[in-house]
Amino acid sequence: MLEKIFESAMWKTRFLVVLAVVFGLIGALILFVVGSMDIWSVAAYTFDTIITSAHPEKFHENIVSRIIGAVDLYLIAIVMLIFSFGVYELFISPIDHSQDAKDDSKVLSITTLDQLKDKIAKVIVMVLVVNFFQRVLHTEYNGALDMLYFALSVTALSVGLYFLGKVGKN
Repeated sequence: MLEKIFESAMWKTRFLVVLAVVFGLIGALILFVVGSMDIWSVAAYTFDTIITSAHPEKFHENIVSRIIGAVDLYLIAIVMLIFSFGVYELFISPIDHSQDAKDDSKVLSITTLDQLKDKIAKVIVMVLVVNFFQRVLHTEYNGALDMLYFALSVTALSVGLYFLGKVGKN
C-alpha cells in the first residue's frame, strides 16, 4: 500500500516539468519579440539614414551585424521552443496537433531524449555559426597571418557543418 502511494506520488512529480515548458515558451516569446524589435530598429535606422542622405562609417557592417544579431535571437528562441515541446511530449503527453502533421514535417515532434538532444544541439551549432559570422564582421585584419587564421576558421567551421549534416542523415 505504501509502495503504491509512493510510486503514484513519484509518477505525478513529472508534472514539475510543466514549469520548464511554460517558462521556456515565455523565454521563446520574449526572444522573438526582442529579435523583431531589433529588426524594426535596424529598419528605422536605415530609413532615417537614407532620408538624411548621411552615410556613416561602417554603415553596411552595422546593419548586417544587427540583423545577424536578431537572427541569433530567433535561433535561440527556436531552441527554447524545441526544448519546451520536447520536454512536454517526453514527460507529459504527445501534442495532439503534431500527430496530424505529415511525418516529414514533424520538426517539433520528439519521441526520445536523444531526438531532443540532437535537435537542440543542431540549432545551438547554428547559433554559434551565426555568432561567429557576426563577430567576423567586426574583426580587424592586420596582415596575412590574420587572413590565414580567418580562412582556417571558416574551413574548420565548414568541415564541422559538413560532418554534422552527415551524422544527422544516419
